[in-house]
Amino acid sequence: MIDLQTFRNLPTEEIARLVRQDGPKVCVFPINGTRRWFALEYASQIGQGFGVDYIEEAGRRHIELCRLFFQHSIDTLLMPMFGAELLGRGEDYTQMAVEGLTRLATHPDFLHFYEVCGVRVRFYGDYRKHFAGTPYAHVPDLFDAVTARTLQHDRYRLFFGVFADDAAETIAELGIRYHRERGCAPTKERLIEMYYGEPVPPVSLFIGFGPFSAFDMPLLATGNEDLYFTVSPSLYFTERQLRDILYDHLYARREEADDYRALQPEDWASMRAFYQANRERTLGVGVRQRRGGYWVPLPQVELPAGFVE
Repeated sequence: MIDLQTFRNLPTEEIARLVRQDGPKVCVFPINGTRRWFALEYASQIGQGFGVDYIEEAGRRHIELCRLFFQHSIDTLLMPMFGAELLGRGEDYTQMAVEGLTRLATHPDFLHFYEVCGVRVRFYGDYRKHFAGTPYAHVPDLFDAVTARTLQHDRYRLFFGVFADDAAETIAELGIRYHRERGCAPTKERLIEMYYGEPVPPVSLFIGFGPFSAFDMPLLATGNEDLYFTVSPSLYFTERQLRDILYDHLYARREEADDYRALQPEDWASMRAFYQANRERTLGVGVRQRRGGYWVPLPQVELPAGFVE
C-alpha cells in the first residue's frame, strides 16, 4: 500500500486517478467560521462590520475550494450554506447571508467558474417555504435560473443546501404527491431524485468544522460515510488537508480487519497498550476558549512508543 508521504507528493492528476478508480465520490463540505476567518485575515477591512468585502473574499475562497475538490476527483460536492437557526442572528445577518446566496446564482465569478469547469448547479432545501412572504421571495427564481443555465454541464455537480436542516416534512409531501399521482410509494432512489433534482449516491465524506456534528445531507447519509472535522475555520482548508483526508478515506479506513485468530501475543500487547493509554479519552471533547468564547477540541489520543511504523 502507498504510504501517506508518497501520496501527499503525487501529482494532482495521479491522485485524481486513484480517487476515480475507487468510484464516484460525494463530499459534504459545509463552510463554517467564515466571519472569524475574515476578521483574522482582513482585519483592516472590517470597519463598521461585515459587508461587501467580507462577501467578496468569502466568495472567492468558495470558488477556490470547490475547484480544489473537483481537481482531486470529488465529482459531487454538497455545500450546506444557510440553515433556519441562522435566522436567529438578526435581520442584518440574514440580509448579508441572502446577498451571499444570490451571488452563488448571479455573480460573474461564479457563473464563469460553472461554465469553465463544467459544473452543474442545484439548490436543495426548504428555501421556497422560508423565503415566501419575505423580501427575499425572489431568490428561488434566481436559483432556478442558474440551475437551468448549467443543466447541460456534466463534469462536476455542486449542490448548495439552503434551509436543508429539517427535510422531514418536505420528504413526506414528496411521498404523498408521488403516491397520489402513481398509486404507490416512491423508492428511496426516487425520493432522492425528487428532493435533489437528480439521482445522487450516498455520501462518501463529510468535512465539518467546530463541535463534531454531521448535518444537512437528507436521504444521503447511510452511516458508512467517513467523518472529518477541521480545527481551523473551513476557509483555511488546504490542499494538503484534502490529500490527508483522501488518503485516510482510500487506504487507512479501508484495510480489512485482521483475523484475530492470527494475531501474535505481541500484537495483542500493542493493542492493549493503546487502549489502556486512551481508555478515558473521547474524540470530540473540547473546551470553550476564555477570550472570544469559541469552542476548540482537546487533543486526546496518546500513542504508545513504537505503535506506528
